[in-house]
Amino acid sequence: MNSPIRRSVAVALTLVLAAASSFAQALREARPEALGFAPERLARIASTVNRYVDEGRIAGAVTLVVRRGQAVQFEAFGRSDVERNAPMRRDTLFRIASMSKAVTSVAAMILVEEGRLALNDPVSRYLPAFAKTSVVVAPAPDAAPGAPPNVVPARRAITVRDLLTHTAGISYGSGPAEARYKEAGIHGWYFADKTEPIAVWMERLASLPFDAQPGEKWVYGFGTDVLGAVVEKASGQSLDAFFRTRVFDPLQMVDTTFFVPAEKRTRLATVYAVKDGKLERAPEEGMGQGAYVDGPRACFSGGAGLVSTAQDYARLLLMLANGGELDGVRVLAPKTVELMTANHVGSLYDEGRTGFGLGFEVVEHVGRAGRLASVGEFSWGSAYYSRYWVDPEDQVIGLFLAQLVPSGGLDLQSKFRTLVYQAIVGPARVP
Repeated sequence: MNSPIRRSVAVALTLVLAAASSFAQALREARPEALGFAPERLARIASTVNRYVDEGRIAGAVTLVVRRGQAVQFEAFGRSDVERNAPMRRDTLFRIASMSKAVTSVAAMILVEEGRLALNDPVSRYLPAFAKTSVVVAPAPDAAPGAPPNVVPARRAITVRDLLTHTAGISYGSGPAEARYKEAGIHGWYFADKTEPIAVWMERLASLPFDAQPGEKWVYGFGTDVLGAVVEKASGQSLDAFFRTRVFDPLQMVDTTFFVPAEKRTRLATVYAVKDGKLERAPEEGMGQGAYVDGPRACFSGGAGLVSTAQDYARLLLMLANGGELDGVRVLAPKTVELMTANHVGSLYDEGRTGFGLGFEVVEHVGRAGRLASVGEFSWGSAYYSRYWVDPEDQVIGLFLAQLVPSGGLDLQSKFRTLVYQAIVGPARVP
């Protein structure tokens, strides 16, 4: 073979390999009957979601149901962009907001397994600004009307475990000291338009008073963004690079990023809002459409910054459901996943109806949870009206993705859960 031909073959082979590496391994799909689902009952998912689309209550959604590692239902409904009449597709990109937290939790536990981080480490070991934090307390009963809340020192250091369990006392800035948070420009979960790294913002956050003493209350807020900054310091990498090399590439999550590549921008779903009972396009700025394509691409929010697809996110959930491994690639040890999905907060979360682990809501008692579920289920959701759950007992994963904020009290997510479980009529027979 002469040299030009050899070069042509080499170039062709390189292109083939590059193309192969740019696609995730497709989810295996199976007949519903083989996995214990009644097809006619499973079809109720499509009829229900389509009805909500036809009634103009949601622009579109993607739903995915997996059992024993195989998809039995994976459908796209409605439009990803109503104005352009663009159909929703199974590979549509979604802003996943707080569903990013699961990835950050996995990243932190990778570092715990490597001995570079420990659950009881004080956050100040990685972010010195957290060495001395403060807490807002209510004014004394005899205080003058309108008196500002008091600020007192925190009684102990905030730990990595506190961040993972949302017991650090850190809110999203809407508590008693809201005015101070707004003045500091740290209010709400959206960071995509920021030009400074997340660690800079979190160090500023440390100077603001928090809503509760560490370990005493479950308070939802910037804790996972602080954790993301800790991951950066402990690993010596940006959160973007750590996620890519330690989570996304190993799991073949090829479409999950903090910011959408320009060539994929047409796949990003439009965000809609419910106003006066009607759908309308959300504003361009902030938590509406956001700066996920044309923004500064400088601030990596581990709490709410990622964009993903149904198939990509399902691969993360499959890894966790499999005890930390997927397709021969191990990300975490089984015992680590067991620890992550155990209740660490007693009755501090949800008035004890459900518990909270290292990044997830967890079900300990189906009756107390008050929904169709199994003991051991772990789950969470997104401000954009998306949600997932993993049910180890029934070996089921449910994933609902949409772009709707505010949702106007829409009940489609809870109905999706019911429609999944009412379709299970037997055991999964596929080995």
